[in-house]
Order: sequence, then C-alpha cells, then structure tokens
Amino acid sequence: MRHVELDAVVRSEKAGHVFENVIAWERYPGLAPHVRAATVHATLPSATGSSSWELHFRSGLLRWTEDERFLPELGEIHFEQTDGDFDSFAGRWRITQSGDDVLVRFDADFDFGIPSLEGILDPIAERVIRETVAWALTGLFAGTEIRGDHAPGAPGTAVVGGATP
Repeated sequence: MRHVELDAVVRSEKAGHVFENVIAWERYPGLAPHVRAATVHATLPSATGSSSWELHFRSGLLRWTEDERFLPELGEIHFEQTDGDFDSFAGRWRITQSGDDVLVRFDADFDFGIPSLEGILDPIAERVIRETVAWALTGLFAGTEIRGDHAPGAPGTAVVGGATP
C-alpha cells in the first residue's frame, strides 16, 4: 500500500469557501494537466457524492469511480474507489481555519494489487496524484503554498500563488 500526502496553506480565505471549491471536481481538468476528465454524478447538498476520474498516467489513462462523504462541519471529505484501475484507493481531505488562512491536508492510500510492478507503478501514481492536488489548489486559490518535503518539485515550501508545481 502506497501513501500520498500533501499539505497546503491557502492565504486569506475562509474554510467553508475552500471546502466548496475543493469539491468542484468538474473544474479539475482545467486546473491540473494530468486530469483528462472528472465527471460528477452527485455532490452537495447531499451528504454523499460520487465522481469518475481519468488521469494521464504513463502512456495511458488511470481511471476510477469513487464515493465521497462530505462532512463540512468537520471540514472533511472522505473518498473511496468503488470501481477502477486500483485494487484499492481511499483517503480524505481535511480543511481547517487557522487565523486568516486555511490549512488543507490531503491523504490517500492506494494499491494496484500487482506486487511485481509496484516498484515501477507506485512512485509514478504517487507523483501524479500529488501533483494533481497541488495544481488544483494553486489553480483554485492564487494565495496557496504547498508545504513540506513532499511538495512537488523541491523540498521545503514550494508552489506559491499559482506557480507551476
């Protein structure tokens, strides 16, 4: 099982506004070059949602459909693949107010279920997923910093204000 995480700070925003924009999955193809398609089947105001995804991956596409659980009062979005190319794929977004800023944490675990290829496929999928989240956040909010040594491209703080991840 491979773990992907990403921490970001969205400057001068409200957590509720960030939450509503993060779950606008249909916008992701215009924000993140890895995303070929994101189709929303159900979303707010329902407490649960569903979406289908296609990401450019190696020389093909990585596809899956997921169910989402929206917990706006906790600032959380939980998701889990129901069908697709992963053997398992699940995680959550956590969105919390911190003074004038909003902290965003993305965590996901995935497994292709092919042990002989995990050394090849897993690092590529991890990078594509992390970069997709970074592109989306910086595209949605100009005042975004991607933090930590797991930021795309470099250790430390990276990607500020719509810069390329």
